[in-house]
Amino acid sequence: MPHRSNTVFIVEDDPSVRDALALLLGLNGLSVVLFADAESFLAARRPDWYGCLLVDIRMPGMDGLTLQRRLRESGSWLPVIVMTGHGDVESARQAFRSEAVDFLEKPIDHSRLLSAIEDAFARQHLRQDDAERDTAVANLLQTLTPREREVMAQVVAGRHNREIARQLAISPRTVEVHKARLLAKLQVGSIADLVRLSLRAAEKDRR
Repeated sequence: MPHRSNTVFIVEDDPSVRDALALLLGLNGLSVVLFADAESFLAARRPDWYGCLLVDIRMPGMDGLTLQRRLRESGSWLPVIVMTGHGDVESARQAFRSEAVDFLEKPIDHSRLLSAIEDAFARQHLRQDDAERDTAVANLLQTLTPREREVMAQVVAGRHNREIARQLAISPRTVEVHKARLLAKLQVGSIADLVRLSLRAAEKDRR
């Protein structure tokens, strides 16, 4: 499925810096949306926004690191690039702990910024791909009958046909039929692929 178009969302309270960044990124063919503070960004944000966030640390009201943490806690997909005119080790540590793509000190190195944005977009694409795979897996699992789900649980647990047959009070031949239907419905070619799909679904449920 095609990736959605990327946008760089800039949250920066200094209008001169904000405009300079918008000009630079616009000249490089990037779509940009500007915000003067974290609060206005949060008020406008929509779940379908796609791209990356470029945020200053020190701003009136909510600071950039708090915004980054708030987004992460809400499950936001937007990768974050942090920038600051007052860099220190603790701020950088906090930013990377919250999975920042990069931590840039002002004056911003343009080539490094563009490289960080490219990296952020790549991360966003991977997350979109993962989400689409998770959705596809969930949809396939919905096609299983209750009995097929029982057989799948037994197979994934490593039990052989005869063990499964005893557990479910059916014949080994019937187990084989259910396993064949499982593989066909879930569009996997082997038991190993079935186990991998099951583990992926379980991991998604834990998130």
